[in-house]
Amino acid sequence: MALAIIILSTIPIPEVKPLEAVPLIDKWVHFVMYASMSIAMWIDQRNCHQPLLLSFYLWMLILPSCLGGIMELVQAYLTTCRSGEWLDVIADVIGAVIGTAGCFIISLIWNRKTSAQK
Repeated sequence: MALAIIILSTIPIPEVKPLEAVPLIDKWVHFVMYASMSIAMWIDQRNCHQPLLLSFYLWMLILPSCLGGIMELVQAYLTTCRSGEWLDVIADVIGAVIGTAGCFIISLIWNRKTSAQK
């Protein structure tokens, strides 16, 4: 997921006329990418049958948020076809927060159902 984000953040993106009509489409894309990264981390951890500690949820926030900030710096200073924006970083962080919070809530519900079945 991180590799896909890195590639999508550094290649030229063609303009798509129908999508230009969507308000803040760029911010929505950032939100979805980084929420997806948090969710992918959670799924991977659950598939490894590792206990989901509170510190793991913190990493689900920190890693995508840091990647978002780094990618905006890369876009601003190392590419000629992209530009870095602080609002994109905010959208990245919000995506990571919402993705992590959703996974945390699902885990709580899942654990309660599992405990009730025992």
